[in-house]
Amino acid sequence: MSLSEMMNIGLMQGFAGLSLFSVLLLMGLGLAIIFGQMGVINMAHGEFMTIGAYTIYLASHLAETHAPGLVQAYFPFAIVLAFGLAFAAGWAVEWAVIRHLYRRPLDTLLATWGLSLAMQQVFRSTFGAKEVSPTLPDWLMGSWAPAEGLDIPINGLFVMALTVAVTCGVLIALYKSRWGLRVRATVANRLMANATGINTRRTDRLTFAIGCGIAGVAGAAFTTIGSTGPTSGSLYIVDAFLVVTFGGAASLFGTVVSAFGIAQTQSISEFFMTGSMAKVLTLSAIVVILMFRPQGLFAVKVRK
Repeated sequence: MSLSEMMNIGLMQGFAGLSLFSVLLLMGLGLAIIFGQMGVINMAHGEFMTIGAYTIYLASHLAETHAPGLVQAYFPFAIVLAFGLAFAAGWAVEWAVIRHLYRRPLDTLLATWGLSLAMQQVFRSTFGAKEVSPTLPDWLMGSWAPAEGLDIPINGLFVMALTVAVTCGVLIALYKSRWGLRVRATVANRLMANATGINTRRTDRLTFAIGCGIAGVAGAAFTTIGSTGPTSGSLYIVDAFLVVTFGGAASLFGTVVSAFGIAQTQSISEFFMTGSMAKVLTLSAIVVILMFRPQGLFAVKVRK
């Protein structure tokens, strides 16, 4: 194998890591808002991702069955719908369950774990146990060849662009909008935020719903690189928690850096060893680093 071929394979493996980074970052962003900003351990976060993935599948099926002419155009609208449905589900879950369990992290863990199992059973009863895949538009298929022997999948480029757009949107919303101001005030000092007239209960509910909506977008992105089943979201929940914990709770910048480091380490390692060994290596590296820096890479100090 020539040097140029090895470089091309390395570049394509690195790009595969960027695709994994995109999904992990979208999952991590939603979880960073819920876990990092609110202190809620949401074990059902992966199921909100699955809601987004099944939304894309249903939109694809409806377009193929009832409006074949929309098959090439449905995908962007389905992403917005995936966010909306996951947002609405998150709003309902916060109202029905989470609002009764604030400042009780172990109770939220158990409650959302039970919710996760229940949602998986709903998915299994509704869509069946087999994995399904949507029909993607033609403009998402194929690859881009910037050089001979180097093929970059177009769907991977789309997922990366979507991730950049969502990440920028979250950062702008958190630091430039009234909602972001209320969230940061609530995180800094909840009692003082209440005293200044901020409805922290409503802020919590909206924040939880937005985090779930972002997970729905992650599910929509996931459909371009994998098939969807009842347990698809649960396969990413551990990695998403690793991203948030390793980056530093309440640090969105840390979430970005952590997701990139984990995804690239795992992807490049898979080039030299099996997938399971690559995951073990990645986890071991995270554990060693957290032993020396338990607060994460970019810790944010908040007052309670």
